Amino acid sequence: MSENEIESDAPQVHTLSVYVANKPGVLARIAQIFSRRGYNIDSLVVSPSTDGRYSRMTIAAQGSEDGLEQIILQVGKLVDVLHCSDHALEEAVVRELAMIKILADAEHRSEALHICEHFGGKTVDLTPTSMIVMVTGDSAKVDACINMFDQFTVIELVRTGKVVMARGNEET
Repeated sequence: MSENEIESDAPQVHTLSVYVANKPGVLARIAQIFSRRGYNIDSLVVSPSTDGRYSRMTIAAQGSEDGLEQIILQVGKLVDVLHCSDHALEEAVVRELAMIKILADAEHRSEALHICEHFGGKTVDLTPTSMIVMVTGDSAKVDACINMFDQFTVIELVRTGKVVMARGNEET
């Protein structure tokens, strides 16, 4: 098997944007479609839209292109779904946010602050023994920052899922 064949067999990461009516049970029905197709949802973010009657769901999942096409078709057929689409990275802005609480006494604090600054993060809380750092960016940047903080004792980690917005005049 060639290198290209191996790469194409690897599960692809997809970022779906689903515009839905704010009604009970919509999320459960969408999650059921992913489950029936054998897809695990890696992250899910739901936020209100500019029109309070609707919400935007951003769903990150891994799997084959064929399975994803079927999911998009089935989700799009649900009554409370107005629009469902996959966003390629080159046509959309995708970001995440993570807050990392670490043990950082006075002796180690400057090193932690240096890492935070390198990744464009912010210190959002500071005590004599700990600090909370917030970092935003694409998934790779957030992963790299979290990995750098592994040299400290990580007390807690909270991470949003991906949020996506189509570039230019395209609708998300």
